[in-house]
Amino acid sequence: MSTPSTLDDAALLVRALRNLTPTLPLLTEIGDLFAAAGQEVALVGGPVRDAFLGRTSPDLDFTTSASPEQIEAILTGWAEKTWDIGRAFGTIGARRGHRTLEFTTYRADAYDAESRKPVVAFGDNLDEDLVRRDFTVNAMALRLPDLTFVDPHGGLADLAEKVLRTPHTPQISFSDDPLRMMRAARFASSLGLVPSLDVLHAMSGMASRIKIVSAERVRDELVKLILGQHPRAGLEVLVETGLAAEVLPELPALQLEVDEHHRHKDVYEHSLTVLDQAIGLEDPPEATGEDEVPGPDLVLRLAALLHDIGKPATRRFEPGGGVSFHHHELVGARMTRVRLKALRFDKDTVKAVSALVELHLRFHGYGAGEWTDSAVRRYVSDAGDLLGRLHKLTRADCTTRNRRRAARLAASYDDLERRVDRLRSEEELKAIRPELDGNQIGETLGITPGPVLGRAYKHLLAYRLDQGQVGQDAAREELLRWWLEQPESGDG
Repeated sequence: MSTPSTLDDAALLVRALRNLTPTLPLLTEIGDLFAAAGQEVALVGGPVRDAFLGRTSPDLDFTTSASPEQIEAILTGWAEKTWDIGRAFGTIGARRGHRTLEFTTYRADAYDAESRKPVVAFGDNLDEDLVRRDFTVNAMALRLPDLTFVDPHGGLADLAEKVLRTPHTPQISFSDDPLRMMRAARFASSLGLVPSLDVLHAMSGMASRIKIVSAERVRDELVKLILGQHPRAGLEVLVETGLAAEVLPELPALQLEVDEHHRHKDVYEHSLTVLDQAIGLEDPPEATGEDEVPGPDLVLRLAALLHDIGKPATRRFEPGGGVSFHHHELVGARMTRVRLKALRFDKDTVKAVSALVELHLRFHGYGAGEWTDSAVRRYVSDAGDLLGRLHKLTRADCTTRNRRRAARLAASYDDLERRVDRLRSEEELKAIRPELDGNQIGETLGITPGPVLGRAYKHLLAYRLDQGQVGQDAAREELLRWWLEQPESGDG
């Protein structure tokens, strides 16, 4: 047990208790409940850390001397609901009012060298529990009901210094749960904490051990990292320690060797810059406009990070000193699908991110406005619901230091967006369909639903995109002209 060691620490503790003021009656109530049952209980981990940071935790985590069965007995009649999905790990969940609470028996986790699942050993005191926490900033606690601050590993000082250390040696901590290495990178992103040198050294030496952790758990940490305030910092930790090579190998692969003529940009640094710029273009969380992208947006951020991952596989040095990456957007889209599926992302996210990677170069054919209205319609149609994200990704992808070129690209994209808005005001671009529906096509051609009708529909859709709104009579005339060229018509 410890007390604040300096006036600064004491001031921080006062501020933390002030931040916890709205929950103090609830904390006192919980402390009294467990004390009456002869059990210890303490607020622990993230909620304590966040109180010092002036942040509010949506959930409250507690550690206790009580067993899961005893926890349930204590909460019966007090909590409005309890659940035991985490019983195997000693955790019982509860709800009281709008608050979600988790109570976990003092414990010590350890991982078998070849197992993905932790071996849980319950402890019998708070100090033993805290030494098994992932990082010192999460190994602080408030004993209840008396609100005694417990910080045996200097977490408060580390939080003030913005450094990430482990209560045990990093090797022991990461052996207990290798996912903690991913969490170190995540805290660099979300909390601005810098891993200490010994933590970084341990991560580098143990990076391959992340393989025993399930893809789903790795994905969840990666998502939290990407959605943090400073994802670049977390990604740099992953790359520098070798963890990225294990969980997202396409990222360090972007560190292409710069040839002696410096004929291309550093694709890795470019990608991180595009990510930073895309984040800067996100709209406020409350935004609801048609093309607005409320931040933080996972799809946009993943697309910004991965948009150029096809470059290493497509790099070619050309005669005369040039370098090309032909079709890297197509190769990158395939690679994106493969990687996100391996990380067990949901189908909608995989589809959206890979589509943005495939579309991210489309604008570069626009020039100074040479696109026809047909090309603009196709751009909008192909992007679909992703158009707002595509706008932001395309703008973020401009990292040139040439101010004139940057201004020219921005002006061209401004012009494209104005044209999109104009066509939208004239047509229903978001839901473009042929001017004849499937029934009308079948009646006109005398055919039943099937592959041939599908081909006819696609042809009329392409005609609609090319010509705009021409009316049903003109659409029917074009359909009949097309039909005469088809072998199924008997005249083709």
